[in-house]
Amino acid sequence: MAGPARSPWQIFWREFRKSPTALIGASVLVLFYACALAADFLAPYSMIEQNRDLSYLPPQKVRFASAGPFVDGTTLVDPLRNRYQDDPKTRYPVRFFVAGRPYRLLGLVPANRHLFGVDAPGTIHLIGTDQFGRDVLSRLLYGSRISLSIGLVGIAISFSIGILVGGLSGYFGGWVDEGTMRVTEILLSIPVLYLIVALAAILPPEMPSDRKYLLIVIILAFIGWATLARIVRGLVLSLREFEYVTAAKALGAGTFRVLLRHIIPNTLSFLIVAATISVPGYILGEVFLSFLGVGIQEPTASWGNMLTAAQSVRVLLSFPWILAPGYLIFLTVLAFNFLGDGLSDALNPRKIQGGKGG
Repeated sequence: MAGPARSPWQIFWREFRKSPTALIGASVLVLFYACALAADFLAPYSMIEQNRDLSYLPPQKVRFASAGPFVDGTTLVDPLRNRYQDDPKTRYPVRFFVAGRPYRLLGLVPANRHLFGVDAPGTIHLIGTDQFGRDVLSRLLYGSRISLSIGLVGIAISFSIGILVGGLSGYFGGWVDEGTMRVTEILLSIPVLYLIVALAAILPPEMPSDRKYLLIVIILAFIGWATLARIVRGLVLSLREFEYVTAAKALGAGTFRVLLRHIIPNTLSFLIVAATISVPGYILGEVFLSFLGVGIQEPTASWGNMLTAAQSVRVLLSFPWILAPGYLIFLTVLAFNFLGDGLSDALNPRKIQGGKGG
């Protein structure tokens, strides 16, 4: 006897839970994006605060005693090699919800509390410091806002353009289809590397980072929408011949109503998976552009420009914690791919159709 019919979302959740890797990927991404939103609260220091006396300080160990967690003081014993030694005679208790520099939580609520910190003159650097004595953990948290959001903003722009152009091209056909496809072919033939190098030579070095951030998004979205438009066009070409589309036209539905209500929703399963898998490309694109000097520049932090400090073999061998943003980029890309694979299986139309009967 068949059970009660399930909604498409219930079927999706049932199928999605069957993939442990997809659940892990989703959990990692939720954690990373939550940390990015709460970076002001979680970061013990600002991303530009420097302490030249603690250049390349290795990660400090948090120790525990009856009075609570603490970190030892540090002494510079070899300035040429940036060698430090713990001073067990000096202890700085780790305090939670400490008052510090003011900020706006989520950009709205004025606050000055931070998750943890130590009293002056002590410092706490759980992932060490960079060449300027800046806290790596704080810069990772602030940099995640740019590196993680750039993919979402870029996808929103490129997918909006790609869906609109591809949908209209496939729906109308004829000269509209011919013209739009020739434009997409021209865009796909542009050598991306040469375009980026040319922009690096044209852009003024004093351009603010927020404008460069917007420019990066526009560049990546401009390059990325053409491929999606061709795929959407192919989907729409097949969907426009279905009976429900013909019936909607016979009832007097306009072009955009047919596209938005009857055709595009039937491509959502593909679009969601494609968007999820495409986000890592934007994150890696930001890293690539930062390496070429077109991306976010100092002192603003992003995972891409933080990796530029890890280009030297000497730095990697002597101060391996500088490679921390590379590990986070790897985990983020892996998590998005895991999530994309899980969504691809869970949004399979055959499974959704087959599960409606229980």
